[in-house]
Amino acid sequence: MSTEQEETLRRYNRIAPFFDVMEGMIEGLFFSRLRKQIWHQVEGEHVLEVGVGTGKNFPYYPAEKQMTAIDFSPVMLRQAKNKLQRRPVNVALDQMDVEQLFFADNSFDTVIGTFLFCSVPRPKRGLQELYRVCKPGGQVLLLEHVLSSNAALAATMNFLNPVVKRMMGANINRETVKNVKSCAFDKVRVDPVSGHVVKLIKAIK
Repeated sequence: MSTEQEETLRRYNRIAPFFDVMEGMIEGLFFSRLRKQIWHQVEGEHVLEVGVGTGKNFPYYPAEKQMTAIDFSPVMLRQAKNKLQRRPVNVALDQMDVEQLFFADNSFDTVIGTFLFCSVPRPKRGLQELYRVCKPGGQVLLLEHVLSSNAALAATMNFLNPVVKRMMGANINRETVKNVKSCAFDKVRVDPVSGHVVKLIKAIK
């Protein structure tokens, strides 16, 4: 594990018990609607959620799918397992790094991640792993906040990024759409309702 990976892991282990409270307001105002929208696009029988975190997406899981979910933080996974005790969901949870997934090639019909690649130390490597484990013709669905296309706001985000990363473990200036397009996906589509900071991305293998 690299130094940056170790630092990111420590940050998320530290904030995991307070994570839902910290993001409660923005979750209720904005993110919950977007989560519902992206989960409606899930297709196929075998679905992998990467970066399950505290289990914020559990309410949107399709009941008829075979669900697998991973996270690299054991403390985040502990919070997710606590939620499963209160509101059971049919999902297999495992601790795993998105940069090195322990799944065979072409394993999943849909791979989905929400607000994940802001914190992955080597995002292109992580995206290549999603491509690898996705079945041919399958899809990778991502909901991500990215560097704004507004020049003034982008400059502010770049300026604030070191502080935000130190406190939260997340980068607010990632160019995830470009990173996805640099992979070998056959098609990449950004939902037209996406804003200039939050993007809904669909990539077809």
